[in-house]
Amino acid sequence: MDKERAGIQSVEVGFALLEALTRARGAQMLKDLASDAGMSAAKAHRYLVSFQRIGLVTQDERTSRYDLGPAALKLGLASLARLDPVRLARERMPALTQQLQHTTAIAVWGNHGPTIVHWEESAQSVTANLRLGDVMPMLASATGRCFAAWLPREATAPLLEPEVERARRSQRQDLPLTPEAIDAMLTDVRARGTARVVDTVLPGIVAFCTPVFDSSGHIVLGLTTLGSVATFDAAFGGAIDAPLRQACEQLSRDLGWGSA
Repeated sequence: MDKERAGIQSVEVGFALLEALTRARGAQMLKDLASDAGMSAAKAHRYLVSFQRIGLVTQDERTSRYDLGPAALKLGLASLARLDPVRLARERMPALTQQLQHTTAIAVWGNHGPTIVHWEESAQSVTANLRLGDVMPMLASATGRCFAAWLPREATAPLLEPEVERARRSQRQDLPLTPEAIDAMLTDVRARGTARVVDTVLPGIVAFCTPVFDSSGHIVLGLTTLGSVATFDAAFGGAIDAPLRQACEQLSRDLGWGSA
């Protein structure tokens, strides 16, 4: 089994140079690139010559700096094209639910608004009366506020406006109902990097929803968690918000966000 799993060490060593170029903000000199990869300049140069031959690396003749080449771009684009954000999120949901000890869900933007497409109940599940396929309200839910904060206003306005009218007719005092109040709320959500609601959808229920972005910086889904105010840490940066935010940031990076 060990022989079957044996790899080529030189490939693994050389990949450190590609990783160093990926982390860098631009083209690098040989000595800096070698230092970042933890190898001598002479050793790094031999790898870079081979990488240049197959297009993974290019060298600027004028500055002698190295950068990622067209083959690296081709590989990256092919990898991104194969990514399924919902599938990747679903694979991580059981571990996240176990860590949070509260119910979690995946929501995507559908034809009628933010839609629940996957649900993981925890041992401390709450009676939420939510089902797969449910469309969450834009103002009253953390999920809706998350999508409203990061989607273009032209995409959300057709859903926001009728919801505001319904809330006004029912004389709800717990929701932002003026354009100024809505803008202030969404600005706060973007500044915090997550949306939170307390007692707005269901009495005694707290929820967070944090966005996940693709390689273009567009929101592709939201990860939501909710629980009873009696057991749920509602603090920003607390025991629920921090790991949820970390999971979303990692998923976004795996989808190519922030790699440019």
